[in-house]
Amino acid sequence: MATGLAQRPPAKPVPGSASLIARAALPGQVCYALFDPEGGAMLEDGAGWTPLAPASTLKMVTALYALDRLGPSHRFRTRVMRAGDMLVLVGAGDPVLSSDDLADLAAKLADTGQEQPKRFAVWGGALPRIEEIAPPQADHLAYNPALSGMILNFNRVYLGWRRGDGGYQMSLEARAARNSPRAYTIAAHPGAQQDLFSYRFDEGREVWTVSRSAMGRAGSRWLPVRQPELYAGDVFQTLCRAKGLVLPAPEVIDSLPAAEELVSHESPPLSKIVEDMLYYSTNLTAEVIGLHASDAPDLKASATRMQEWVADQGLPDGFSFADHSGLSAESRVTAAAMVRLLAGPGLKTGLPDLLKHDPLAEVLDADTPRRAEVFAKTGTLNFVSNLAGYAAAPSGRRLAFATLCMDGPRHAASQGQDLPAGVRSWTRRAKRLQHDLIESWVARFG
Repeated sequence: MATGLAQRPPAKPVPGSASLIARAALPGQVCYALFDPEGGAMLEDGAGWTPLAPASTLKMVTALYALDRLGPSHRFRTRVMRAGDMLVLVGAGDPVLSSDDLADLAAKLADTGQEQPKRFAVWGGALPRIEEIAPPQADHLAYNPALSGMILNFNRVYLGWRRGDGGYQMSLEARAARNSPRAYTIAAHPGAQQDLFSYRFDEGREVWTVSRSAMGRAGSRWLPVRQPELYAGDVFQTLCRAKGLVLPAPEVIDSLPAAEELVSHESPPLSKIVEDMLYYSTNLTAEVIGLHASDAPDLKASATRMQEWVADQGLPDGFSFADHSGLSAESRVTAAAMVRLLAGPGLKTGLPDLLKHDPLAEVLDADTPRRAEVFAKTGTLNFVSNLAGYAAAPSGRRLAFATLCMDGPRHAASQGQDLPAGVRSWTRRAKRLQHDLIESWVARFG
């Protein structure tokens, strides 16, 4: 007769947050907060009121702000207008306008049977003119373009090069899915220089010089556009010519005259623009929709108005904004304030449906255990790795969390650098720690 039933071995204790952070030994600070939206209580808080750089997690705040102020169905309308003998391409600050959209607009315009105008102008006054989104960042980084009310292809141009017998052949395209016309207002040349790229504006053209020693036989990359009105006007002129309508060289005007609207193009609704911004972490889109929402004259004033909006949501502490994208070295958030924003306005607005599912998948092995279903936004700068959003346990309980990891000295020392030494391994370790913390929280509180 059996004397007893076989017993399961005792379950291994789930490591707590402090032990996981100690085991990771990640250089720098690790601050976190875990909040129960249903119960309205903070479940864990590790240095949760320490302000750190938000990086792209700030885009969640911008998304909530823009959706509240403008509405999810808001669309941006780019128009072509006629004022006497002048045709005007009128920018509406559409952050997702592409060469394909301008091609459709050119086709509509050609169908109206317009006579050739004597002047062709571009107006970008729907938003303030900003020379660079984040001046401390390197000039050649595609995510750091100029900004105005005329935006095309995220204000980027596609540079390609190939070495042949006669030297380098270089091309610059306003690249989109269906239309990639040449960008005539931008030029690039190889040069003997230490810097990878150098830039100047010379006689109406943007000119990039690329270090010949770094080019190799062939390559390509996106470059930022610094003269967005001229760029869009140049591309629209080329696309109209393909439809049989010849326009004069574009000029930039500061004041929009009284004019008759001829044709227009509408953007997708703001809800879709926001969803894509959060998925692809598009810096320009964040700054643009933040400026639209605030109607402020510059980026600093716009960030201040967004901070006032957050205070109006019952969160007067824990946030300090200098921009809308998180690129600025001056923006700061705390984990404790972030989870309260996620648990309140975030859930009310439906933010979980707009966030990326399983955002750490790229750094985790396929067989890595995952108890939690995670919808969150990453935020990454040099030696900054953040993750904030929602974790759903198998029981269905949903928790709001934020983890902020920052090696302050190395972050400050590498401002504006492209992939400084050690940043990849540090970021990978930070993301693994974020995963382990979420798994621990769900196991203990889910």
